Amino acid sequence: MTTMMTQGKFNGLMKLANQKGQIAAAAMDQRGSLRKAIAKAGGVDPSRVTAGQMEEFKVAVSKALTPYASAILLDPEFGLPALRARAKNAGVLLAYESTGYDQTEPGRMPSLIEGESAASLKAKGADAIKILLYYTPEEEEEINERKYDWVAQIGAECESRDIPFFLEFVGYDPLGGDEKGLGYAKRKPMIVRESIRMFSRAEYKVDVLKVEIPVNMAFVKGARSNQTGQVAYTRGEAKQCFREAAAVALKPFIYLSAGVDDDVFRESLELAIEARSSWAGVLCGRATWKEGIPLYARGGVAALDAWLLDRGVKNIQALNQIIERSAHPWWDMYGGRDQIQLS
Repeated sequence: MTTMMTQGKFNGLMKLANQKGQIAAAAMDQRGSLRKAIAKAGGVDPSRVTAGQMEEFKVAVSKALTPYASAILLDPEFGLPALRARAKNAGVLLAYESTGYDQTEPGRMPSLIEGESAASLKAKGADAIKILLYYTPEEEEEINERKYDWVAQIGAECESRDIPFFLEFVGYDPLGGDEKGLGYAKRKPMIVRESIRMFSRAEYKVDVLKVEIPVNMAFVKGARSNQTGQVAYTRGEAKQCFREAAAVALKPFIYLSAGVDDDVFRESLELAIEARSSWAGVLCGRATWKEGIPLYARGGVAALDAWLLDRGVKNIQALNQIIERSAHPWWDMYGGRDQIQLS
């Protein structure tokens, strides 16, 4: 079956993938969380972390890791120097959403960066636009309807500018429960699966879904990441969760690392491979570089550079070995590259 795709969207996706069509992207669009992490490691108030430090950290990560990445995700607020410092083999995604979410009302409502648009981000060098949305099917219908409208508007805007739209969704507990606990772990497979099902729908005009691992590896029986012995799923049940989430995807999807350690993320991907998930790659941030934050806070950019060129590069190379061995080309979701008809 032939799939129609615009030339601009096709070209953008090709710039973000490796020669096999797999997306092996690094993420460095963190803003509020990065500022807080640097401040905590340095023993200072977050207000003491300057814009120059944020830019410096992002440039260091971009220079060290993009030679080994098919793309890098950055933000237009602090990430443009890092965009210019990247290796030329790496495509560029730019974040469109403001950092964090509205805490004055329920529902973790998102907002866009003031003064930016799909057109302005494309002019700054974006090959694709990325949006982060906190979403759960367990939320009140009125709140989710507002989120559906918001995503659809951004999808239409990206379509009008002929640029790929990556949608990242992160689940949460609308009642404020512990999202790292056993109870939420048992609900997580449903939340991830139904989020994929929802945003695969044509009206959102999403080109690539950036999705969470559908299980919490800390509660998989026998997993190296399970340090407590508490179990939400057997290994077989966990693999079934991967399969069920992949089965409802109608768009290419890539996994996000959600801030876990690099060894935990790689173990997650190994389980995805066992489950024969049809994932198309990753957009991995903190799992690759977060251990460099304390070094930067104490020793400055020279200490960070030294760590990145050693441990950071080893982290991304280990991840790339898994991707190159087992991730699917993004075009497989459309029946193959030859089945895409450009307009």
